[in-house]
Amino acid sequence: MGEIVSSPLAKIAAFLTEHHYDGVLFRKRSNFTWITGGKDNHIVNTTENGVADLVIFSYKKYCITSKMESARIHDEELAGLGYEFVTPEWYEDQDAAVRALCVGKKIASDTALEPFDQLTAELAQLRFTLTETEQERYRWLGQKAANAVEETAREIKPGMTEFEIQAHLAAKVMKEGINPHVLLVSTDERVFRYRHPIPTAKKLENYAMIVICAEKWGLIANATRFVHFGPLPQELAENKQKLVQIDIAMNVATRPGTPIKEVLEKGFDMYREVGYGEDWRFLHQGGPTGYASREFLATPDGPGIVHENQAFAWNPAIRGIKSEDTILVGKEENEIITHTGNWVYIEVEKHSKKFLRPDILVRD
Repeated sequence: MGEIVSSPLAKIAAFLTEHHYDGVLFRKRSNFTWITGGKDNHIVNTTENGVADLVIFSYKKYCITSKMESARIHDEELAGLGYEFVTPEWYEDQDAAVRALCVGKKIASDTALEPFDQLTAELAQLRFTLTETEQERYRWLGQKAANAVEETAREIKPGMTEFEIQAHLAAKVMKEGINPHVLLVSTDERVFRYRHPIPTAKKLENYAMIVICAEKWGLIANATRFVHFGPLPQELAENKQKLVQIDIAMNVATRPGTPIKEVLEKGFDMYREVGYGEDWRFLHQGGPTGYASREFLATPDGPGIVHENQAFAWNPAIRGIKSEDTILVGKEENEIITHTGNWVYIEVEKHSKKFLRPDILVRD
């Protein structure tokens, strides 16, 4: 059994005591969902901030939102959770209502709002380790996300545009109440040319990369898969075997107590060993995930250590191929929550252990 992770409210209470704050303002959608156990405060899907703020003191919890939004937020999101509502009119200043609630108090905030102390990164760290409930939800989400990508790869056909592939994938997750937080699709020469490609009107000929960052309950599961129509070119056949060595090196190194920059260095060493020593420069390599597609990007001189019960998504890439899955760091070993068992895999023996990592699906 791994270590017991405190609830969000317990973590916030400890933060207030340790840092001598009277309260915390949470405005970001990610933090709203984390604190409330997966509830939702968004209207616009392309903004980090929601329409309902939470102010949490040691003695009381408030939700500040307009009267226009308050009925739904109260009934469908926060019912029974003990929040007192402050509800200005939609045409009134919600910031002013928050400030009035916090007059004379020392407040930390996850976003920029005077006169509060903006501690976005520090507050985000509170959500890095996941409770058992969060992990169970994450496993469900990881399977749904990965299966959606893999089913899409099995069903698409040459002649479909990247936009059509994107829509096909989105439909699979949206019907489950999952928000397609990020959808990336590239085909043929675009796979080789761009490592972070948004979809276009280009039609699929032979090769496709399909990427999802899927969000539900605030948690985000990340996965990438590839499909090729017809025999693999020699370059791809060779590079997929090289990439899996980098992938395994990084995932094996992601263990509790390890500095995150050391995990990155293990990857860099393997990039050099397989003959692509500079390719890590062409795409970020990933990092901790959970309530963001990446809580922060791992960098060579960056901060942080790996925690038990933390999620990671690494995405090493060399020419024409990338690897990306979501893992939960356990006490004894890591768990790949986006491994479905229904895909084609490259089997590698390393450190006296067998690893199955996603292969390129080859279709006729």
